[in-house]
Amino acid sequence: MDPDDLFGALYARGGAAEAVSGGAWLQAMLDVEASLARACAAEGLIPPRSAEAIGAACDAASFNLAAIAAATAESATPVIALVARLRELVGPEHAAHVHLGATSQDVIDTAAMLVSRRALEPLLADADSAARGAAALAAEHAATQMAARTILQQAQRSTFGVRAAGWHTGLREATALLRATSSARLAVQMGGPVGTRSPEIAARVAADLGLAEPVMPWGAIRNRPAELACALGILAGVLAKIARDTTLFAQNEVAELREGGGAGRGGSSAMAHKRNPVASVAVLAAAKRVPGLVSTMLAGMEQEHERAAGAWQAEWGTLSELLALTGSAAAWGADLLGGLEVDTAAMARHAEGLDGELAGAGPLIERALRA
Repeated sequence: MDPDDLFGALYARGGAAEAVSGGAWLQAMLDVEASLARACAAEGLIPPRSAEAIGAACDAASFNLAAIAAATAESATPVIALVARLRELVGPEHAAHVHLGATSQDVIDTAAMLVSRRALEPLLADADSAARGAAALAAEHAATQMAARTILQQAQRSTFGVRAAGWHTGLREATALLRATSSARLAVQMGGPVGTRSPEIAARVAADLGLAEPVMPWGAIRNRPAELACALGILAGVLAKIARDTTLFAQNEVAELREGGGAGRGGSSAMAHKRNPVASVAVLAAAKRVPGLVSTMLAGMEQEHERAAGAWQAEWGTLSELLALTGSAAAWGADLLGGLEVDTAAMARHAEGLDGELAGAGPLIERALRA
């Protein structure tokens, strides 16, 4: 998290935000250039020692991120300045072999897939932690009776274990979708200037970087980033549902749940008696921003010919924000579910007098936790 980001503690919790930083994008683009050089050497297109020299120079510490960022305004891509600096670093002997046959889209799209995969590692770890917290609550409170609510009104008796098992199932389904997207849909882009490059280079780069190999360059067909955006949106939505439930249960008039976190957390600047549900608020603050970003990624699927004028460029920062915000929601969700305090007496009191068949609660919970 950027120490100068005043709101980063809310929007950039967890490891995903750092994985989509400017420095992380820069290193990912350089990783693509190094892999491209190795692939070209393996295909006999450049000398092996040129590939070695290029790979050795592809270290973000040797590049001025601020200068590359400034140069992006002159060409609508950071790759031109990056390649110029890389050629300068390798010297005249190897400069002509840098970025051979590639285009800016090859580097940025493949880097986007690398950045996404790297950001998904801590994001999914936090989501798994949140799911474990929900599972523990479901197991512990399988028989804890509570009033279920429909349309915000008391409906019938249920158990808190059923509610928590539902949370767990939603998280597991959302993380499974993200994992499937990460393993199968994050693919290299190595089509050259107009998508006609032979597939051998793409195959080698995919194997080298651990990304999927597409059937053909995906260029202006933006299914892959759109699918990733939608999967992130689904996880953020599940986390938001859990956080919203918690804020409702934490109301003083209900008081069935309370967030953990210790003394001093959730305080008010004006009302000393308050204990606000901070983790729930943070999840919701991050998740509320996600649907608009998903919409932007979907809107960007309409692209002109072989490369878009604006829609493609709109994806870069949008995808970074999506990963950071969903990652933050997941990290806050793990915090929330790992420390949730349950007032079983309040739950039982509110369930008094309600009808409801509870025989299926135990089997439902067991089935959910086995899945």
